[in-house]
Amino acid sequence: MADVVVSIQDELAAAATQLRSAGITAARREALLLWSGLVGSAPGDVLVRDSLTGRGAIVARFREAVARRMAGEPIQYVVGVTGFRRLLLATDRRALIPRPETEGIVDLALRLAPSGRALDLGTGTGCLALALADEGAWRDVTAIDASADALSLARENGVRCSLDVRFLLGDWVEPVRGQRFDVIVSNPPYIATGELAALDRSVAEWEPMLALDGGPDGLDVPRRVLVEAREVAASGAFLVMELDASRAADTAELARALGWSNVIVHDDLFGRPRYLAARQETV
Repeated sequence: MADVVVSIQDELAAAATQLRSAGITAARREALLLWSGLVGSAPGDVLVRDSLTGRGAIVARFREAVARRMAGEPIQYVVGVTGFRRLLLATDRRALIPRPETEGIVDLALRLAPSGRALDLGTGTGCLALALADEGAWRDVTAIDASADALSLARENGVRCSLDVRFLLGDWVEPVRGQRFDVIVSNPPYIATGELAALDRSVAEWEPMLALDGGPDGLDVPRRVLVEAREVAASGAFLVMELDASRAADTAELARALGWSNVIVHDDLFGRPRYLAARQETV
């Protein structure tokens, strides 16, 4: 096949028109993110280039990516990577897409328990565990997930980021019973089963239900984390857990009833009650 000269800006304009017709409001921005993600460059670099000389393979991939996005697939899955704090993580349907709000868990953990041993329950892509390993001074970091698929993705991200995290397959704390940790983090499923149908299509039809469904009242899984985390928390250890903002008060009350102390709900970057921080006084 002979080399062809492709107008990047024409491709972006055509893609934006298609995306807009599919109801995607930030169509031009998404087209730019799709192209830059596929070629591995910064969006700004794409904007200053007029043309690309090649065999058309990148154009074919780009048009396929646009079609996938028009079908409703989240852009993070289409591109295959997501930024999380200082890391760029592989992202696909094996695990929940890391959200900017979740980054606040790392900030709290770094402030409350900056050393010792760290544990991530329900690791998904590995985002929390890997960010802790990247930014903290913990002796070791362990991450657990019940999904073999998610854990496979997390391990790939560990290699990708060259970070040393121990990834274990298992049901919440089961693989580490008998051990003690100084900080425990978790972003558990916290959406009530009856609310799942109302989720945005890009979430409900693409992201794993195992990572979303918190049970009939949305508190089944957070309750289990609150119970089981105490079994592996060292004296003085902290738990930092993401919450559903609408159930923050109920989750905090539950934490106190289960024996956690210094229970505080912190707001996320959008001003919503999003994180529970609690302490285990004695073992």
